[in-house]
Amino acid sequence: MSFSFNEQLVATAAYINGEWVTKPGTFAVTNPLNGEHIADVSDCDENDAASAIEAAKQAFPAWAAMPAIERSKLLKAWYALIIEHQEELGKLLTLEQGKPLKEAVGEIGYGASFIEWFAEEARRVYGDTIPAPAANKRIVVIKQPVGVVTSITPWNFPNAMIARKAAAALAAGCTFVVRPATETPLSALALAVLAKKAGIPSGVFNVVPGADAAGLGKVLTQHPDVAKFSFTGSTRVGKLLTKQCADSVKRVSMELGGNAPFIVFDDADLDAAATGLIQSKYRNAGQTCVCTNRILVQESVYDKFLAIYTDKVANLKMGDGMAEGTDIGPMIHENACKNVHGLVEDAIEKGATLVLGGTPAGDDNIYPPTVLGNVTPDMRVFREEIFGPVSPMVKFADEQQAIAMANDTEYGLASYFYSKDISRVWRVSEALDFGMVGINEGLISDTAAPFGGVKQSGTGREGSHYGLSDYTNIKYLCMGGIGQ
Repeated sequence: MSFSFNEQLVATAAYINGEWVTKPGTFAVTNPLNGEHIADVSDCDENDAASAIEAAKQAFPAWAAMPAIERSKLLKAWYALIIEHQEELGKLLTLEQGKPLKEAVGEIGYGASFIEWFAEEARRVYGDTIPAPAANKRIVVIKQPVGVVTSITPWNFPNAMIARKAAAALAAGCTFVVRPATETPLSALALAVLAKKAGIPSGVFNVVPGADAAGLGKVLTQHPDVAKFSFTGSTRVGKLLTKQCADSVKRVSMELGGNAPFIVFDDADLDAAATGLIQSKYRNAGQTCVCTNRILVQESVYDKFLAIYTDKVANLKMGDGMAEGTDIGPMIHENACKNVHGLVEDAIEKGATLVLGGTPAGDDNIYPPTVLGNVTPDMRVFREEIFGPVSPMVKFADEQQAIAMANDTEYGLASYFYSKDISRVWRVSEALDFGMVGINEGLISDTAAPFGGVKQSGTGREGSHYGLSDYTNIKYLCMGGIGQ
């Protein structure tokens, strides 16, 4: 393996209790663009996951007892190291995940921003005093860390999805174990390299890569010493993991699938809407949970908007994520391309118009940015999460129909709409049944804002000052016998 940057950032062993643990068995990490072998990573088993949880359990009392300002300083040191190596970490991410380098470098900065944010929030885990019912009593509420936190994270944002969970957990005083996706473990292990260098104590942050998803997942969800489990991934898998946590009544947070509507009303700035839609739809080749899935356009501006949008999509540059100017890189693997193309074929068979793209991906796993016209709700591409670079265009008549069509899904993560009418902005924002709403904006993720969904898109929130709530327990203290 040859890299043009600091190879000390490239780790291939598990990181447990502050030590690099090499396993005799390994799994391969390959470049999704060309299948080129990148590295062989230690393949951990259930015993390794249990060892990491034990290490986190042993580290928890001292970490929880550490003054918040000291935890804050260590998190800030971790943040500074990530920013120092931002370009190198971005290159590593692009190699194993495929997204354009400019997006990868942006993800590193985005992930680091959560570490910086929660380093500051660590000092603001406030409690309360409550007026007591009697003169000789006092009522106090304090917040304490829940304990050991375990997590499973996805391949589409292999740095940021770990950083925003781990940062909140560590800031609250919890210890953390993560099993990263097998497609992208190197980004997770690079975070461990820098956590160790920053002085994060042994056992506080642990990374357990492994191909046995079911076996590792069972330990991370059912181990008696785990207090909370956090997952980002599909709704189907999230439901299974939630059930596994139920027997021991663990705290869970789930950031699951999405089916985001993007509504363009007739009073919208159509060029701005098309630009925002490009940002929302084609980032990471459409492989994000908050990507636009269904594009609802008012009939009176449908043709005009379709022309503006299609022209912008046609100018997107496909290619190697490492190449300058690339907008669309490869999808994560061949099966992902086939799944997306199956949705396109189903739509065309049921009467959709192929406006642009729609050809199968080649050996490079690059699926062309695709636009489908005249899509209807009976098509799979309307009902299912696409997770690829396909834009289904749907006509609607009025505001009420747009809201009804947007809410016609079991998912409720992100939604978007464009309008210049302030009254409509309020009405539609309140009527959309989603955890997040982008208004005249296609990029909504922000460290200071609560990220999460409703319905079958999950529970809990990440980021913002709300992000610590899932990692703390509220304890009520009733103090009696106080003299006058």
